[in-house]
Amino acid sequence: MNRTLQLLLVSDLFFITGFGLIDPVLAIFVKDRVADGTIFAAGFAIALFLLTKAVVQLPFARWIENHSQSATRRVQFLILGGIFIVAVPLIYLQATDVRHVFLAQIIHGIGSGFAFPTWMSLWNAHLDKNKETSEWITYSSMLGIFTALAGFGGAWLAQLYGFRSTFVLVTALVLVGFLLLLGVEKKEVRSTMSSRRQALLHYHVRRKSEWQRR
Repeated sequence: MNRTLQLLLVSDLFFITGFGLIDPVLAIFVKDRVADGTIFAAGFAIALFLLTKAVVQLPFARWIENHSQSATRRVQFLILGGIFIVAVPLIYLQATDVRHVFLAQIIHGIGSGFAFPTWMSLWNAHLDKNKETSEWITYSSMLGIFTALAGFGGAWLAQLYGFRSTFVLVTALVLVGFLLLLGVEKKEVRSTMSSRRQALLHYHVRRKSEWQRR
């Protein structure tokens, strides 16, 4: 697995693990710790996230296919989505009303709607030839393992130390995931600059060769 795939994989695992800590306790948090919170409100909050993500990612995926072929540009959109996502646990830390939870879920949906299509396009673009299946399976297996650990860990952490400690840890995890995305951007920028230098060198060598033949 090449360096770019490793960064994308590990970054996503930090994001997945972070929000996996929230998933098993979200309904309890909404019902017991915020004003006007109910089990129905918790279900509605989850629906808000899924609907927002679906509405954003479909047209955005089509737009980025038609207007942004640059890998560097796609990483920038991935980072933009990451900024939205990092804000989510910070909102939970300050949430006192169910409307704050709804806001967090909408922002999470917007961020995921930007991040998921660009993450997928970058992952597909950097798959190693003849290793596509094994690299996808590696991602799927790691995703399953870390999601399972996060589900157990989130419930255990919230029970022993409370919701605030859980949200602080989530913030730290997604922040690490975001910083790894910056590493992807630096790598893509270096790769783009190297390609441009090679193209420029090739152009000058060709022009010199043409001049010498005259």
